[in-house]
Amino acid sequence: MTESTNDWAAEAEQKILLEALKLAHRYGWTWRMARAAGGAIGLSDGETELLIPHGPADLAALLSRRHDQRALLALKDVDPNDLKIRQRIRAAVEARIDAAAADEPATRHWAGWLALPQNLALGARLAWESADVLWRWAGDVATDENHYSKRAILSGILTGALALRISGNRADALAFVDRQIDHVMAFEKWKATTSFRPERFLANIVARLGEARYGRTGPQPEMRDVP
Repeated sequence: MTESTNDWAAEAEQKILLEALKLAHRYGWTWRMARAAGGAIGLSDGETELLIPHGPADLAALLSRRHDQRALLALKDVDPNDLKIRQRIRAAVEARIDAAAADEPATRHWAGWLALPQNLALGARLAWESADVLWRWAGDVATDENHYSKRAILSGILTGALALRISGNRADALAFVDRQIDHVMAFEKWKATTSFRPERFLANIVARLGEARYGRTGPQPEMRDVP
């Protein structure tokens, strides 16, 4: 694709998303909504399916990333270096759930669709993406296992807080965020005072289970990349 084609496609995707936000209350987060949104900007069903081949899944991803960018815009005048880490995460999560709430009631249909069993993997991936965006804003530069644990934990906080926020209770959502941050900070404080590492403990359990299953008790061969 040429650059102009890519620009057209990206612009058309955003136009379809804007129409989908208006139609979600009528059709739900469905292929019918996606096709109707395409028709609203002058595309045939076939053209819509070429542009967003996964229909509601593609629109779900576009909406999540729209909210990520809206959150960053809300945070543009906040210098994370002026805040303690817990204040950074609180501010970031607050901006993110407010960004999502601004697209109600479509956000509720979006969240309900992602909660269906067949869509849970996509929901988890989008929550991870959002957590990564917020941690990067907060200045996280970890490249060890903390990189992954931070995003996994924040994904869970975001998901719970958003569920409360779109139910209409912003105060409860923020109180939930504060409690979860307190729990995480207490855990990190405990970790700093002990040599016990949960990730190593779990790795040892997995290794022992492997030995029990396959009878490998001797040294394991070094794993190398296949050329």
